[in-house]
Formats: sequence, structure tokens, C-alpha cells
Amino acid sequence: MTVRKPTVVTKAPTDAGSVPKGRSDGTSGGAESGPSVQRPPAEVRYAEELAALRAGDRDPRPPGWELSLRAARRFVIGDTDAGISRKFVGNPSLVDRALVTLATSRGLMLVGEPGTAKSLLSELIAAAVSGDSTLTVQGGAATTEDQIKYSWNYALLVAEGPSTRSLVPAPMLRGMAEGRLVRFEEITRCPLEVQDSLLSLLSERVVAIPELAGTDGMVFARQGFNVIATANTRDRGVNEMSAALKRRFNFETVFPIPDLDTELALVEAEVSTLLRRSGVEPPPDRDVLEVLVGTFRELRAGAGSGRPDGSGAGPDRPSAVMSTAEAVSVAHAVGVRGWFLRGEPGSAADVVACLAGTAAKDSPEDLARLRRYLEQQVPRRRGPQWQALYDARHLLAD
Repeated sequence: MTVRKPTVVTKAPTDAGSVPKGRSDGTSGGAESGPSVQRPPAEVRYAEELAALRAGDRDPRPPGWELSLRAARRFVIGDTDAGISRKFVGNPSLVDRALVTLATSRGLMLVGEPGTAKSLLSELIAAAVSGDSTLTVQGGAATTEDQIKYSWNYALLVAEGPSTRSLVPAPMLRGMAEGRLVRFEEITRCPLEVQDSLLSLLSERVVAIPELAGTDGMVFARQGFNVIATANTRDRGVNEMSAALKRRFNFETVFPIPDLDTELALVEAEVSTLLRRSGVEPPPDRDVLEVLVGTFRELRAGAGSGRPDGSGAGPDRPSAVMSTAEAVSVAHAVGVRGWFLRGEPGSAADVVACLAGTAAKDSPEDLARLRRYLEQQVPRRRGPQWQALYDARHLLAD
């Protein structure tokens, strides 16, 4: 059975004319994305790197893969000698294990704290292995089995009856028919009966369509098909996976970035890109970023511990997620606030003004924890930006 792809318009409207394809700055690419697209997929952002890796890849490839394991690994963790940028900051052995898992018949489950780049890693791997990271199911309480497997064009269904023309394939059906990786985000947020619809797909590698007769009623997975799922450790207990479904995945934990310098470099790179897209001219102030990242690391560990290196876990750890991704969001807001309100890159006072929306999401007590941190821990730090952070503590929203 040949699955008909739904018609998708990928070209975004633009008033700036055409831009060369394949640039890694996210302004354009092979999917005809124009400069108005906020975030093109990885295969578009890094089209040139993927093309270069494919052209020079002489290693054996698993069936259905567009790159070998070695080339896919280089795409994800980078290769400065070959001009391949580093895209995932984490343990390279995690990437190795993930790729090996996907080359087998087991699915890959990435678990970890929110904001540890699980979704980014799954996107990068899908782009490297399949050349397409857009076959994605976003899990949630409202996710249905139709959104995973297939649904119907009801106008055609009524007019013609069940047929391949009236069939609307969902990501899982397309991934099996085309031999591509499918990403399943936040799988534990789906109802259990929806999760368990994956059991036969992952074990038998087939989707049954009982409404269709003959060979059209069975879609068998082609070489290259597999599933990358993600789940937040904080969501455990929302809809815990069944033991049967767990057996069909290999689990890998994605940990937060361990050291300050690496996290600071990542935040600076990501924020610089976001600020350019937002029309902010000056780059972020590195001293301000260092204070911001240091604050996040200390709050993440527990500000009450009083440890300058942010190690340990103190009693004043907020219930909110103080992840690297959240630090990037706050740094982005700091830059936007400073530039569009005052024509400056952003200051430590802007950090205080932007922190409350991140550190006090889940509990009013988190706002009190943040106040205690600013009043008790920040004065112990040395440097003009730390002093500016302390002086601006009154700007913390109530």
C-alpha cells in the first residue's frame, strides 16, 4: 500500500525576497522556508552540514538510514575539523547509545528534567537518520489514537466509502510506510489507552486498517522506521507507562549540563541567535549572562545551601524548573527589554524584573525563595553585576 502524503504548504510568506537555501542560521533552507519562519526544522537549519556529511559518508549505514552511525554522531556532537557545529551539549556516549538503539528493533525513550534538551536531541537524531524531523506526535491529555495512526477525510469517506484517497495518514503511519523515524513528545501525558496503541506498532511493525480491504488494509514498516519518545521525570505518575510498553523501549536519561562554563557558552550562543531574530542589534552582555546563569545554577541546586559553585541541594530549591532552556528564555527577555525600552543590551536589573515569571510559576512560596536568595545569597558574590543584581532586588514583582 502506498500512503498518500497530505498536502502541506511549507513556503512562508515573505517581503524580503528569496534567500539562498541551506543556511545554518535558520533563515532559509530546503523546505523553502522564508525569513519569516521563526524556527525551521533541523534538516533545514543545518542543510549544508547534512549534505556535506552525506557526500563524504563512506561508512556502512543501517538499512533505511541516510547517514551512518558515525556521521550521525558527528552531526549531533559536532566536528570542528570538518566544519560541523556542535548542536547538543551532553555526554557523547548518550548519543552513541541512542543511535545504536534506533538501529535495532527497540524504540528510544529519552527521559529527564524539563529543559534538558530531550526534544532537541530527538529532532537532531531524526534529521540525521531520516532527513526529516517533522513526523512528530505531541502528547497530551487530548491526544487521540487518530492523531497517532490515521484518520479519514469524511467528505470523501461519505462520497466514496473507505479508500486510500479518503485515508489521512498520521505521523506513525507515514513513518512506517516511508521508513522514517517518528518523534513522540511527552508520551506520558497521553492517556494509557492511547499509549498502548503503540504496542502492536512497535512489536509487530504493522498498522492494521480494518476499513480497507485486501493488501491496503495492512501497512508494514519499511527499513528505517523507529520511534523516539520523550518524557519528563516530573510527569511520572501523570500517566505512567505500562510494563508492556516499557519493554519495547530502551531508556536513556538526559542530565542537566554539569559545569558553569559549558552552560554559559550554550546560553550565550542560543540567546545571540534569538536576539538577532527579534531585531535586537547589540549582543548580550556576557557579564550579565554570567550572573544570570550563576543564579539559575544556584537556585537549581538550592540557594539555601550557600555554596558558590551551586553544588548540592539546599532547602530553598524552587519547585519551578530552573533549566538551561528557562535561562535562555530569561536572557532573551532581558535583551529584548533592554534594547526596546532603553536601547541597551540589558542589565542585571532586567534579570530581576524577568525572573519572577520563571522562578515563581508553580508556587507562591517560590517567590519568597527567590527574595531570600536575592537578599541573603547574592551579597556574598563578588563583582559589579552581582552588586547590581542585589541593588535591583526591589524590582522583583509581587
